[in-house]
Amino acid sequence: MTFELWAAFAVFWALFVTTPGPNAVNCITVGMHVRLPRAFITVGAIMLQALLFMWAAALGLAALIVTTPNLFFALQIAGAALLVWIGLRAFRMAGRPPVVSDQRGGLFWRAFWIATINAKSLAGYIAAFSQFLDPARPIMGQMAFIMPTALSLTALSYAGFTTLGAMLGRAALGAVFHTAFRRVMAVCFIGYGLALFALAIMG
Repeated sequence: MTFELWAAFAVFWALFVTTPGPNAVNCITVGMHVRLPRAFITVGAIMLQALLFMWAAALGLAALIVTTPNLFFALQIAGAALLVWIGLRAFRMAGRPPVVSDQRGGLFWRAFWIATINAKSLAGYIAAFSQFLDPARPIMGQMAFIMPTALSLTALSYAGFTTLGAMLGRAALGAVFHTAFRRVMAVCFIGYGLALFALAIMG
């Protein structure tokens, strides 16, 4: 992989992981209510999802899913439904004291499924790897450059979102602000879910 191609991939990936989406909203929400460094468990979950999606895209498995219309449509609807359900529940609970799972596994797997079931994210990985991987060259050699870059940028981005949430949670902003902010985060989840649903219906 040439330096120019690697630099282009790095810029693309930086934009991809810093654009706010369901993962960012979840990281901010967890950061607000769970102490650091424990809140960073969500970043670990997103990293695992990123690793799986990278290899799926590189090996062509993700492309197979996307080109199987019924399967991809089912994944889109399931992902949309999950995000809407999380948002509705969070909105309803916004006025109550936050209840966060005491089990690290609960935080980890919630973050993992939010990241994994997002069909739009899967399509994004395919777009990235179709542009920057050369099928005529050995995949492993190219992944040796792409994977550390992508994982590093992913970790930095979502650690930043989690830290932002922690800073908001520690600020003396009052209960009214926290309730309003939690409702805004809930509406974001609902909005992302409805947007994914609309994209699935429109094809």
